[in-house]
Amino acid sequence: MLLVATTAYASTLRRQFLHGVTCGLIYFGGTLYWVSDTMRLHGGLPLFVSAPVAALLVAYLSIYVGVFALVLGGVVRRYRTAGIWFAPLIWVAAEWARSHVGVGFPWVPLGASQATVLPIVQTASVVGVYGLSALVALVSTAAAAVVASPTAANRRAAAGVAVLLVAVTVAGAWRATRSSLLDSGRAARIGLVQGNVAQDQKWDPAFRGDILTRYLALSRQVIADGAEIVIWPEASTPFSFDVAAPLAAPIRELAASTETPFILGSDHFEAGAPGEPPDYYNAAVLVGPDGTSRQWYRKMQLVPFGEYVPLRSLLFFVGPLVEAVGEFSAGTEAVVFDAEGRRVSVAICYESVYPGIARQFVQNGSELLATITNDAWFGRSSAAYQHFQQGAIRAVEQGRFVVRSANTGISGAVDPYGRVLAATDLFEPAAVTVDVRLLTDRTIYSYTGDLVVWCALAVTLLLAAQMIAERRPAQRGPRRANPTGNETRS
Repeated sequence: MLLVATTAYASTLRRQFLHGVTCGLIYFGGTLYWVSDTMRLHGGLPLFVSAPVAALLVAYLSIYVGVFALVLGGVVRRYRTAGIWFAPLIWVAAEWARSHVGVGFPWVPLGASQATVLPIVQTASVVGVYGLSALVALVSTAAAAVVASPTAANRRAAAGVAVLLVAVTVAGAWRATRSSLLDSGRAARIGLVQGNVAQDQKWDPAFRGDILTRYLALSRQVIADGAEIVIWPEASTPFSFDVAAPLAAPIRELAASTETPFILGSDHFEAGAPGEPPDYYNAAVLVGPDGTSRQWYRKMQLVPFGEYVPLRSLLFFVGPLVEAVGEFSAGTEAVVFDAEGRRVSVAICYESVYPGIARQFVQNGSELLATITNDAWFGRSSAAYQHFQQGAIRAVEQGRFVVRSANTGISGAVDPYGRVLAATDLFEPAAVTVDVRLLTDRTIYSYTGDLVVWCALAVTLLLAAQMIAERRPAQRGPRRANPTGNETRS
C-alpha cells in the first residue's frame, strides 16, 4: 500500500523509480537473505564474493519493482486519481517479467503469501498464482487510493473491492470444505524417503556406501507400510544410476523383489557429437517393479548460479559455485511416468515454483504431481519453507495431490485444496507414507492458463506506449517563430 501511494504521487520519474527500487530491495533482501550463505557454504565462494553476488541478485530483481513504480507513476500523472487502480495489472506484468525475462527468477511472488490462507488460495484454481498476486495488490491499491485521495469515487471503488474480497473468501471456504476431489480418482499410497545426507558428504566416495544403505533401509520401511511407489529425492543416488551398474544393483533388486516401482533423482548422461563432451542432466528415473529403468525425465528449468551461470563471461568469478555441481543441460520434454498405470510427473527442485511446468505435466496426463528436491543448500533458513509453500500452490492450481521428497526436508504431501497432509522436520531422516488420489479432472486454470498475465501485459504495454508517446512532444519543446518567420524549436 505504501509503495502504491508514495509512487503514485512522487514528484519526478526518477523519484518514482527509486521508490520502487527501494521497496524491492527491502522485499527481496528480506526474502532472499539466505542466498549469500548458500553460495558461501555450499558453492565454495568466500564471503567477500558471495555477499556482493547475492546483493547483485537482489538489486537486479528490485529493478522490476522500480519499473512497476515508474509506469504506475506515469499512469497517475496521465489519469490522476483513477490511474492508481491500474496498479494490480502493472504489478502482475512486472512480476511475470522478472519470472521469465533475463535471469528468470520467480521466487516468492506476491500471490505465494496466500499459500496457507485456504479460503483465498482456492482462487488459484481459476486464475493461478499471478491472479492471487493481482488480488493481493488490488486490496492494497484500494487502501492506498482511499488514503491518498478519499474521494467519493475511490471510496465506492474500495467498497467494491471489499465486497469482492468477501465473495472470494466465502466461495473459497465453500470449495475447501466441499472436498469433492478427495472422493474421486483411484487411491494410491506413496512412500517418501528423506535420507538427510549432508551436502559435504553427498559426493564424497567415502560416504557412498552409507548413503545407499540408509536409503534402502528407509525404502523398506515405507514398502512395509504399504507404499505402492517409492520416491527418493533429487540427486539421491551418489552416482549416475544407469552408468554405475554395480552400485545401482541393490536398488534394482529391492524394486524387483518387492515388485514396487521407484522414482529416483540421479544424474543422467547423453553422448554428444563426435569429439564433443556428453550432455549432463539433472534427472529423475522411473525404475519398474522388475528393476529395470523404464523412463527418464530431464529437468527443464535450471537454477541460475546453481546449475548454470547466467552471463558467464561477465560473472566469471562465480564459476566455483557451478563447478561444485557441474554445468547442466536443460531437458525439453515434460515426461509423465507410467508407474504400472499410475501416471506421475516429477518436478525437480526449482521447477516446483513454475506454474507453467505443472500445467504442462497435467496437460500431458499427470494424475499426481511429485516434487523431488535437495534443500540441503538452504540450511535452516526460511528458504526451505518458502520452497514448500510455493510448491503447495501447484496443488490448488492444477487440482492434484502434490507429494514431495526432499533430501533434508521438507518432505510431505498437499491435497488439491492446499491442505498439508504431511510435513517432515528439517535435517532428520524420515520414511513417510501418504494416501493420495490419482485425479484426472482439471481446474479452470489448468485449461485457461495465465489469462490474468496476458491481460496485465497488454494493458501495461499500452499504458507504457501512451506515456512514451505523450512525453516525446514535451521533450522536443514548444515551437516558436524566428526573425525570418520560420518555426524553430526552443
